[in-house]
Amino acid sequence: MKLLQIKRLTFFLLVLIPFVLQAHGVRSSDQQLLYEGGLMAYIYVGAIHMITGYDHLLFLIGVIFYMSGFKDIFRFITVFTLGHSITLIGATFMDISVNEHLIDAVIALSVLYKGFENLDGFKRLFKSKSPNLLLMVFFFGLIHGLGLSTRLQSFELGAEQFLMKIVCFNIGVELGQIIALIPIVFIISKWKGKKGYDYFYQAANWILILAGIALFIFQMYSYFYGFHHHHGPGGHTH
Repeated sequence: MKLLQIKRLTFFLLVLIPFVLQAHGVRSSDQQLLYEGGLMAYIYVGAIHMITGYDHLLFLIGVIFYMSGFKDIFRFITVFTLGHSITLIGATFMDISVNEHLIDAVIALSVLYKGFENLDGFKRLFKSKSPNLLLMVFFFGLIHGLGLSTRLQSFELGAEQFLMKIVCFNIGVELGQIIALIPIVFIISKWKGKKGYDYFYQAANWILILAGIALFIFQMYSYFYGFHHHHGPGGHTH
């Protein structure tokens, strides 16, 4: 029965992936809100973006699975937050832009990495210890921050209060992260050690691996299809 439930859960999540892929974009209504709503609008849009940022949340779920208590969770989430705040604020302020599909492909690999590590992939496949997790979480935080920066840079920010707008968006991201993680941390911490948790742990981490692969393929396809669509033979834009 438990195996059947795991199969159903896996199937359900795989069916959801194509729909989820469409949810993580920039909406024109957000731009209108930023024009009219001032700095509070940047906090709101940042929070909404993080709550719907399935790739960021999948990675954080993978991190939380590995933690044994709230102290550990707080420490690792703080390091992740520090990482993505540095690149979100720094890259946006200095107008450093990266291709959104390529950075999202790397973020997809971070989701795959976390599921792989949680299932002792390094020990099983490479007969070695996994890299220092705190350093890896900080490194992936920097990568996730670049992804968030590309989203923010796709908006028309204007020159007025430029840095404050970036900081407010970042504050919104942190609030969204907290709102999204509270129920996830609660469910995982309450379930840990109870009947069926091991099955859930295995299934959920395999889903992280599958989701990471699916997201990576989707982003790379979007990158190459988008590039060839906009740049035809001879590099002319269509």
